Amino acid sequence: MSPQLHFQEETVSSEENGPSRDEVFTALSNRRRRNVITYLKEHGDDARVRDIAEQLAAWENDLDVNEVTYKQRKRVYTALHQSHLPKLAASGFIDYESDRGIVSLTEESRRLDVYLEVVSENEILWSEYYVGLAVVCGLLGGAAAIGTVPFASVSGYAYSVLFAALFGVSGLIHRTVTRRNRIG
Repeated sequence: MSPQLHFQEETVSSEENGPSRDEVFTALSNRRRRNVITYLKEHGDDARVRDIAEQLAAWENDLDVNEVTYKQRKRVYTALHQSHLPKLAASGFIDYESDRGIVSLTEESRRLDVYLEVVSENEILWSEYYVGLAVVCGLLGGAAAIGTVPFASVSGYAYSVLFAALFGVSGLIHRTVTRRNRIG
C-alpha cells in the first residue's frame, strides 16, 4: 500500500486574511466581473447596476455608451444581476444592494489591485530591464577595473553616482508606469 499525499488547498478565508487566492482567481476569472471592478474603480462607489450594465455593454460591443441598444444593455444587466454581482459580493469585493440596484467597492477590493495591473504586449518585463541594467553597469565597471580606455579614466565615484542615478531614475519610471497601468 503506497502512502497518499494530501494537499490542503487555500480555499478557506478568514476575516483576518481576507479572501483566499482561489476566491480572487474565481472572482476575476470572468471578463464581466473584471470589468465591474474596473468600472467601480474608475467611477467611484455607489454606482447603479443600470449604469454599469450600459458601460459594460458598450465595452463588449465596442460602442459609445449612447449607442448601446436596449437588448445589449438588458443582456448584460441580467447576467450581472443573476450571476456576477452576487459572486463578487459573496467574495467580499463589492457591496451589492440588489433591492436598490446599487454597487460599491469594499476595502477587500484593494487586494485585487495586484491581479488587475495591465501590462501591454510591447512592454519589456521590469525584471528583465533591471537584469539588463545590472549587466551593463557590471560591464562598465569591469572595463574600468581592467584598464580599458576610456573607461579606466573615469573615477570609481563617478561610476557609483552614475549607477545610483540610473537605478534611481529607472525606479521612478517603473513606479510611474506601474501606476499608469493600474486599473482605476
